[in-house]
Amino acid sequence: MASNALPLHTLNPLGRFSDRAQDYARYRPSYPQEAIAAILADLGDPRSLVVVDVGAGTGISSRLLGAQGAGVIALEPNAAMREAADPHPRVSFLSGTAEQTGLADGSVDVVTCCQSFHWFNPPLALAEFSRILPPGGRVALMWNDWDLDDPRTGAYRQIVQTAASRTIDHHDHTQAIDAVEQHPDFSAVRHLAFAYGQTLTLPEVVGRSLSASYIPREGRAHAQFLDAMAAWHRAWAASDDTVTLKYVTNLYLSERVDDADDAI
Repeated sequence: MASNALPLHTLNPLGRFSDRAQDYARYRPSYPQEAIAAILADLGDPRSLVVVDVGAGTGISSRLLGAQGAGVIALEPNAAMREAADPHPRVSFLSGTAEQTGLADGSVDVVTCCQSFHWFNPPLALAEFSRILPPGGRVALMWNDWDLDDPRTGAYRQIVQTAASRTIDHHDHTQAIDAVEQHPDFSAVRHLAFAYGQTLTLPEVVGRSLSASYIPREGRAHAQFLDAMAAWHRAWAASDDTVTLKYVTNLYLSERVDDADDAI
């Protein structure tokens, strides 16, 4: 499709999840605790940190960060996603975008983008992150990517790709990482990877699929998708009628460099 060549930030990122919010809240995978700990590592007592989770969706990552003790601003422009979020005492939801957060200069310690940075305009978003972070503040970009070395997950991904409204490539974050690497305000990117799994029944795996913006929710393509997913489940389900999707959680970390270093 011609739209496949367009940057994702041009494809209605603010509104395209409005009809997916409930499925997103119920069925999207979480993240490994080791990855959440790595985001906050070496920054001092988490209870002293302010984290802004940009493109927070229904707050999956925000609540995990809050559980570590950090104060979290879950920044999410889509009202339906905010309304579907479960509350957490250390998480406050706020409307805003990566490009215009509305936050004060140097007011946060960490910027996280969990399954979201690919929807942003990279130069504008990074300029905004640089503004709201002090020197030494951290940017963390994280994605759950399908582990295609796992046969059942590879078969699932093929069904999703057949049904999808655009080409799906969740494994090449080169453009995002290059944008950070090339920005003068940020240090070299460090990459960490973690294995993760999500065990689901057939209704849950269908809900997880429908939480993606590119899966049709009605019509012939939707019916064909449901038939294919039922066949996949019959082929791969364990004795307890569940299937485990496997992921590689890829985490990329960078720090805001000191302004004095910029002038050298």
